[in-house]
Amino acid sequence: MKSILTQKQIQITVKRLAHQILENHINLENTVLIGIQPRGIFLSDRIVDELKTLLPQEKIVYGKLDITFYRDDIRQELKLANTTDIPFSTAGKNIIIIDDVLWTGRTTRAALDALVDFGRPSRLELCVLIDRRFSREVPIQADYVGRAIDTFPSQKVFVRWKENFGADEVVLE
Repeated sequence: MKSILTQKQIQITVKRLAHQILENHINLENTVLIGIQPRGIFLSDRIVDELKTLLPQEKIVYGKLDITFYRDDIRQELKLANTTDIPFSTAGKNIIIIDDVLWTGRTTRAALDALVDFGRPSRLELCVLIDRRFSREVPIQADYVGRAIDTFPSQKVFVRWKENFGADEVVLE
């Protein structure tokens, strides 16, 4: 097992990602953030919290998206659905999709399919903590990347959050 990011590095990375989002979306005007259930929520919650400290007067529009039934591998195994919480239209909005790891691109593709049900956005961007480059099955790339790593297909990247593992860390096995 190899450490990719420590708890302190994750904190710094979340701050950097929030600042990069603000560089491109000053005051988050007409911008919404969407965390992908289940594991992307831990990252998106932290980015939203950081944005709230940077823009205390601004209303940050934030939703959570379950993509379970939009995946193309749903028939391979039975999955339990999570909750989608998007109480707003995405029509004409700039959407930043947030997830923990970008690997094959299939999760992001499913999120794009699911978001169409909430309205046609003006622009879509992707923010990830870990980008496993050179492993795409779908032509997707992230606009905001915490750390890009090169891995073998047999390796696993585990993003552990204190909410579900007691400590924050990213490891490669």
